[in-house]
Amino acid sequence: MNAEHPSQYLTGKQVATRYQITPVSLYRWERDERLGFPQPMIVNRRKLFKIDELVAWERARAKGAA
Repeated sequence: MNAEHPSQYLTGKQVATRYQITPVSLYRWERDERLGFPQPMIVNRRKLFKIDELVAWERARAKGAA
């Protein structure tokens, strides 16, 4: 477990809150191959996103915007 993040995973709801988007937008981001958004691990129909992958995606997007 990373000391910076108490949990290694975020739920779909937490990811939507993190990016201030709706669950429908998150659904679209997951399916848009051009975005390269990290794919979730699904456990009992619950989506879990690895925080490390989300941070890497954010950094890659920031580099592309710069």
